[in-house]
Amino acid sequence: MEEKDTYKTITTPSEAVLFKDKNSKFYGYAFPIQNEEEVKQHLEDLKKQHHTAGHFCYAYQFGTDEKNISYRANDDGEPNNSAGMPIYGQIQSYDVTNILIVVLRYYGGVKLGVGGLINAYRTGAQMALEASKIITKTINIAYCISFEYKNMNKVMRIIKEKNLNITNQILELDCKVFISVRKNNSESVFETFDNQFEIKIEVV
Repeated sequence: MEEKDTYKTITTPSEAVLFKDKNSKFYGYAFPIQNEEEVKQHLEDLKKQHHTAGHFCYAYQFGTDEKNISYRANDDGEPNNSAGMPIYGQIQSYDVTNILIVVLRYYGGVKLGVGGLINAYRTGAQMALEASKIITKTINIAYCISFEYKNMNKVMRIIKEKNLNITNQILELDCKVFISVRKNNSESVFETFDNQFEIKIEVV
C-alpha cells in the first residue's frame, strides 16, 4: 500500500465571515501559514484591525507528514476548551494543514454558556473554511544531483524521461541540478540516478 503523499491546504487567506449569537459577534478568518512567526503576525494584524474585540481564539496546524504534525489551540480567556479545540476540530474535520484559523469575539452582553461558545467558535471556524479555497498539494522530496559537465546529456535524458521537475541548476565545470519529486516516486528516482556511473544524488 502506498503512503499518502498529498495534503490539503489553502494558499490565500479567506474573506472574513460573521456569526452572531445573542448579540455576540464572532468573526472567523483562515490563513495559510508555514511557521509560528506568521501566526504571531496574523494575530497582531487582527488585533489592530479589531482593537475592541474581547477574545482572539485560534488553532493552527503545520506539517504534511503524520510524523511531523504540530498544532496548537488557544482559548484566549474563554472557558477551558470552549474555543480553541472546537476551532481545531474543524481543521481536523476538513483535513487541512499549514493553516491558522482565528475566531474573534465581540461580547454582546449576554452569556452564551460553554455549549453556546463551543457552537459559536466551531461555526465561525467552519464558515471561515467554507469561505476558503482548499486545494490538494503533493508531498515532495528535494534532491541534488551532482555530476561533471560531460554527463549532462545523460542526466537531462533521465529527467526528461521521468518528467521530473527541476527547481534549480548550477551548471559549471561541476554541475548540480536540484529536482523535486513526488514522495511515492522518490525511491525509484533515487535508485535510477544512484545506479549511474559518476553521478551522485542526495536529499537536500
